[in-house]
Amino acid sequence: QEWIGEKVHCQPSLDRIEEQAETLAKECTAKAAEAGIPLEDIQEEVGDIQELIASRLEEAAEADQDEKNSDKPAQ
Repeated sequence: QEWIGEKVHCQPSLDRIEEQAETLAKECTAKAAEAGIPLEDIQEEVGDIQELIASRLEEAAEADQDEKNSDKPAQ
């Protein structure tokens, strides 16, 4: 999960989130395999890695949007 936190950055649209989640999930599983961690162990720990990453990306996008909205002066 630490790796995910380091790699997740705000994406502006749902399509980009899904695309980025798929890319990061593949990268994550490849890095895990290099470290000798089987995909099954990851799935046991966090469930569907792509779904988890997409969820984190959505949270980052929402937080970014909230931050942008709070920076706007009140009308």
